[in-house]
Amino acid sequence: MSITQQYALDTHRALRLGEPVPPEPGTHDLRTVRELRGLRRFRAVLAGRPARGRIRLALGRWTRPRATR
Repeated sequence: MSITQQYALDTHRALRLGEPVPPEPGTHDLRTVRELRGLRRFRAVLAGRPARGRIRLALGRWTRPRATR
């Protein structure tokens, strides 16, 4: 069963029982992604790592030539 079919079934059931209709699929996706990003930043701070720019720093380490000794 696809997400759309499940949503149609849930909507029909809610209307028959007089309950509130569930939110459409994808309605809260952006908010969820933002909350996950905030959680990852929070956990990074608790672990003593930089909260922002970690990917850029890692890519910078790969692209910069190492100093030879």
